[in-house]
Amino acid sequence: MFFDIGGGEMIGLAVLALILLGPDRLPKFASDAARFVRKVQRLTHSATAELRENLGPGFEDLQPSDLNPKAFIKKHINASLEEIDAEERPTPKMDPDIL
Repeated sequence: MFFDIGGGEMIGLAVLALILLGPDRLPKFASDAARFVRKVQRLTHSATAELRENLGPGFEDLQPSDLNPKAFIKKHINASLEEIDAEERPTPKMDPDIL
């Protein structure tokens, strides 16, 4: 589920919110929280798009998780190793006795 929270935990959080906020303020709080989440999503999407635009060609497939230095280095090392493997693979030779 969302943030690795199960169904029972979600029900527990809903009951806790109902107790702390009360039934009259809970709908307004939920709509404010949803509005905040949408605003954060728009902000992250626009920041990612701006970053892709500023970095230029070669970064069209940039994901926010790629900005983690560990993931960035791992991605580029794997790409380099795949290129090296593709260059060093010997061409298969046919045994003339099989034909």
